[in-house]
Amino acid sequence: MNLRADLAIIAANVARESRVLDVGCGDGQLMAALRDDRGCDARGLEIDVTNVAAAVARGLSVIQGDADVDLAAYPDRSFDYAILSQTLQTARAPDRVLDELLRIGHRAFVSFPNFAQWRVRLSLLWGGRMPVTRQLPERWYDTPNIHHLTVDDFRAHLKDRGVTVEGAWFLSGDKKTTSAAANVLAEHAVFLLRRNLTG
Repeated sequence: MNLRADLAIIAANVARESRVLDVGCGDGQLMAALRDDRGCDARGLEIDVTNVAAAVARGLSVIQGDADVDLAAYPDRSFDYAILSQTLQTARAPDRVLDELLRIGHRAFVSFPNFAQWRVRLSLLWGGRMPVTRQLPERWYDTPNIHHLTVDDFRAHLKDRGVTVEGAWFLSGDKKTTSAAANVLAEHAVFLLRRNLTG
């Protein structure tokens, strides 16, 4: 299965036969890969009814729901991994959604577009307009992204919340790039997190 680059990183780093909750799972492409290739018990939560139907048609266990509201219904530590891929920036309360992910899962994968990447900066500096790129294809008035964040914003938030970073990957296009200057060079970031239970 040909996965989007951030999903491929997540799939490669989920332990085999894990219990996984994919929040904002879309049509279930990652869940299907985790089920078929890693033997995982994958469940999904998705807000869009068309995507829910597509995922269910793949034989996946997906329910319609809103991450901002419905994660509170899941018990503590009910999954080995909670995944939030390119969804954090669309949440109304991303800080609370992240807290819920870390409560529900022993670990959490979070990926998001980096709004400090150099192409975005140049677009604003020289064009004076919100960028439209392959990675951020929507215009300012129809984008689902309501909380624009950067790699450095996210790192600072994790530090403030006492969250441990177990892994981090950065993408320029579909290729991995170095963590050095990731806030400027990376178009997307993928983090593997766990709650620091000693803090």
